[in-house]
Amino acid sequence: MPRNQQILLDNRPQGGATAANFKLVASDTPALQDGEVLVRHHYLSLDPYMRGRMNDSKSYAQPQPLGEVMQGGTAGEVVESHHPKYAVGDKVVGFGGWQEYSVVNATQPGALKKVDTTQVPLSAYLGAVGMPGVTAWYGLVKIIAPKAGDTVVVSAASGAVGSAFAALAKARGCRVVGIAGGVDKCRYAVEELHFDACLDYKEHTDTPAMAKALKEACPNGIDGYFENVGGWIMDAVMLRMNAFGRIALCGMIAGYDGAPLPMANPALILINRMKIEGFIVSEHMEVWPEALIELGTLVATGKLRPRESIAQGLAAAPEAFLGLLKGRNFGKQLVKLV
Repeated sequence: MPRNQQILLDNRPQGGATAANFKLVASDTPALQDGEVLVRHHYLSLDPYMRGRMNDSKSYAQPQPLGEVMQGGTAGEVVESHHPKYAVGDKVVGFGGWQEYSVVNATQPGALKKVDTTQVPLSAYLGAVGMPGVTAWYGLVKIIAPKAGDTVVVSAASGAVGSAFAALAKARGCRVVGIAGGVDKCRYAVEELHFDACLDYKEHTDTPAMAKALKEACPNGIDGYFENVGGWIMDAVMLRMNAFGRIALCGMIAGYDGAPLPMANPALILINRMKIEGFIVSEHMEVWPEALIELGTLVATGKLRPRESIAQGLAAAPEAFLGLLKGRNFGKQLVKLV
């Protein structure tokens, strides 16, 4: 059996996360039992939600255990199988974590899924045609529920969720405005992702400035907002929300280091009779088949071509993850292991 490199969560962050919170180790891969398959990971997904799990605090999911492999989505290839439904060479996605190989009990529902890479690249199943894409789909379709002509806004617009959100919203006839960090990301959002406009939070650096820019970009106000960031950006968007506006609350990356994120004008929720709903996409597995069909079609037909930031090798994962939390990635952040 192959030697397996792994990254463990060694200790919990005190404030901001650092590379010292992680530990690189190697171990022997155990022999397979009946019903198990051995997967060699080609790609590891890095996602902002992982930062919250590093804390030992109340959240929607259990904290990442200390001394165990960091959890995360993976895409790879079956290299040995003791399960009749999986053959050597099958391309699969799962939750194998920050390691080069994983032994998966394939008898457990949802533990592993075969994917077709003839029209959709394997890496896309961790981004546009995976959890980030379905996250965008659920927030848009089930919470914002736009009609043609609505104006919708998304923060972290150039990332994996934001790029999918744009394609899905444009397909529904919406005006789509993004918020992203830097001139290059905003240009990419408009020129390649087909946003109608994208606002640079590094140029509009406080709530009044961002609210003014949103007024110009959204002359008819904002009907729906997909929130990935929180903090002063959310305050600015709320100032421009229309009556009966809907906010899909997906992430609050501005507060992942543990500091509270006060809301400046909560009375706007009442004044505008807004709907704000937080959601965790793994709690809505019933929508995944429908969402993945639409997302896969968008990728296969070239209507959704998101960028990927790819770090090379397992040892690069911690720094790539820390960069993701600071917005250094361009598109979906992956680690290539093969």
